[in-house]
Amino acid sequence: MQTTALVIAVAACVGIIGLGARFLLAPRAAMIGFGVAPDRLGAMTAAKGVRDITSGVLLLVVWAAAGREALGWFLVAVALTPVADAVIVLTHGGRLSTALGVHGLTAALLVAAGLVLALG
Repeated sequence: MQTTALVIAVAACVGIIGLGARFLLAPRAAMIGFGVAPDRLGAMTAAKGVRDITSGVLLLVVWAAAGREALGWFLVAVALTPVADAVIVLTHGGRLSTALGVHGLTAALLVAAGLVLALG
């Protein structure tokens, strides 16, 4: 039973990564597959909001279930999100000061705190 659950969990992880990649590589098709018209900005901002909330909840769950060291490594991994956000800001006409001051700083803080927790 445990093996079956683990296989399903890994398949779900790979599937979620694939869906995320589809939004980057074929955004129009991904939006349609998501169930909304490609020009519906509100749908995507709502989806981002839900995903940000979920990311915060996941951090708390990892900490509660697996402890400080696991939380630290998870923070290091999660730092990929603000790094990607900075790249998105820069490649879509945003300001360098926002990319670095908001997203870059967030990534740096996540990595620093994560390493202190994981190694400390």
